[in-house]
Amino acid sequence: MFTTFRGGQSGSWKVTSIARIKGETLPKVAALSVIASEAIALPLLPSQTAWRLAGVASHLRYTEKAEKEQLAAVQAGLGRSEATQAALIPIRKSAAWWELTQDERRQIFEDKSHHISGTLKYLPAIARQLYHSRDLGVPFDFLTWFEFAPEHAALFDELVGMLRATEEWNYVEREVDVRVEREI
Repeated sequence: MFTTFRGGQSGSWKVTSIARIKGETLPKVAALSVIASEAIALPLLPSQTAWRLAGVASHLRYTEKAEKEQLAAVQAGLGRSEATQAALIPIRKSAAWWELTQDERRQIFEDKSHHISGTLKYLPAIARQLYHSRDLGVPFDFLTWFEFAPEHAALFDELVGMLRATEEWNYVEREVDVRVEREI
C-alpha cells in the first residue's frame, strides 16, 4: 500500500507553512492531499505549482521487541478528530548514513540519539507514521507524518527540536517541514 502526499491547489489539508530545514525546499503550495492506494497516485494534470511524494509504511527497522511493545502501548492512531494540525517532514540522509551497517545505524539511532526512548513522552499527544521512500525514485528517503491537536503544537515543536539536536541528524542532508491544518 502506497501513501502519496500531493501538494497543490486543493486537498483536505491547508498548508500553513513550508520551511527549509536543510538542503533544497519544496515549492510553495496551498493545500496537501494524502492518498492511500495500491499504486502511487499521480496528478491528473502535471503542474509546476504542485509536487508529489510517495512512500510505503513498512516494518520497524531499528526497533527491538521491548521498544515495539512500549510504542504500541502508548501511540495514538492517525485520523483522530481532535488532531486538526499535522506536519509532513520529508528527510533524505547522506551516503555516509547508508554506508553504515545496520547495527552501526541502530547504535546511532537509539543508543546515541535515543530516537525511540526520547520520543515516548510525546505519545499519545502526537500520532506519527513513517513512510519509506528511498527506493521509489522520490528525492527523499523517509516521509514522516505527524498529527496533533492545536494545543499540542508547542509539544510537537519540542519533539522535532529534540530530534534535530541528536547525532542521527548529522546524517540528514535534506529536510523540509510542511505544516498543515485540516480543512473544515
